[in-house]
Amino acid sequence: MSHATAAPILSAPIEVGGDWGGAEHADVIAVLDRARSACLSDVTLVSDRQPERLLIEDRNDGGKTPPSIWLHTDKPDTAWIIVDVGALDWSRLAYQFGHELGHVLANSWQLGSESRTPCQWVEEMLVESFCLRGLKALAESWAQAPPFPDDARFGQTIRDYRDRQLEQYRGPRGRARPVGERWFAENRAGLEAQAGLAGPATEAVPTLVEAFEQAPALIGDLGALNRWPQRTGADLSDYLGLWEQSCRQLGTEGALPARIRAMVGL
Repeated sequence: MSHATAAPILSAPIEVGGDWGGAEHADVIAVLDRARSACLSDVTLVSDRQPERLLIEDRNDGGKTPPSIWLHTDKPDTAWIIVDVGALDWSRLAYQFGHELGHVLANSWQLGSESRTPCQWVEEMLVESFCLRGLKALAESWAQAPPFPDDARFGQTIRDYRDRQLEQYRGPRGRARPVGERWFAENRAGLEAQAGLAGPATEAVPTLVEAFEQAPALIGDLGALNRWPQRTGADLSDYLGLWEQSCRQLGTEGALPARIRAMVGL
């Protein structure tokens, strides 16, 4: 039985702050709202820790502040997302926002949600895959019904941007690298030492993107992540067990943690 909660993350008011290169805030919000809808399309929202508001701040400071979740003490019901985009760079905005929205979906937006090894790599590869699946949906939505007049062709621009990002994670012949028990055994030390998305963790992204596109219901299990004190600081076997337990508490099947467990051979 599904225990899906109300879905404030899908309908929460979006506020913007920061630079934006002079772009109209109404236009920025229109893009963010469309990107949110695309990323969360066909996803059952189950988390009991969803934010009531989203604040998206552009810190166009030459890379000094990377895209991130800003952990803060004020506005405890607000998920505060930092991006670094130029004026009207909608593809880049949708990509950065989509990745960070994945962290919000995975309950990593409240104070105390700092990245922790040894399992932060799991969350990072999952939210990147969530984002790239969402960008494809956004490209299709934009082409069919653009948010701005006479702008349908920009849907292809978004698709091209998404394809370039995904290509970075593929093998030299443009094929997804095989990820499995051997891959994990050879790369485990490096994976568990990293707090961001890099190296071997990126190699699993194409496979996960394909899985999310074929079965969007898998994404709902992200809402059960990190609902325990250790968060990503738990050992991988414990982490997956805690995630599966959290899925049961929220009424989901836990198909996604089971898939990750099978992928790494645990």
